[in-house]
Amino acid sequence: QLQASGGGLVQAGGSLRLSCAASGRTLSDYYVAWFRRAPGKEREFVAGGYTRYADSVKGRFTISRDNGKNMVHLQMNSLKPEDTAVYYCAGGPWGTIRATDSPRSYANWGQGTLVTVSS
Repeated sequence: QLQASGGGLVQAGGSLRLSCAASGRTLSDYYVAWFRRAPGKEREFVAGGYTRYADSVKGRFTISRDNGKNMVHLQMNSLKPEDTAVYYCAGGPWGTIRATDSPRSYANWGQGTLVTVSS
């Protein structure tokens, strides 16, 4: 089971760090990605693996791993109102993810954490 945390309310230009924790799994064995769903929109890929990013967040967001704590983080800087969404972490064993930016590739999902960016 994956669990995302760290969401909250922040002003535009601010920063947040999201965390994805796993219970009963070793995240270093998993390809982990972050997705988000904004109100009225489809779930979309944000970041995954070590260096894959959606064009909309490149240069602002950074995905990283802390294997010692069995966590994956998403550092979000220079936040914009359009980043407002529920953010989810998702994972699958390395080598099993065919399309890393497709939600359908992932069997394991966290419950989501809400990020609200005010203008």
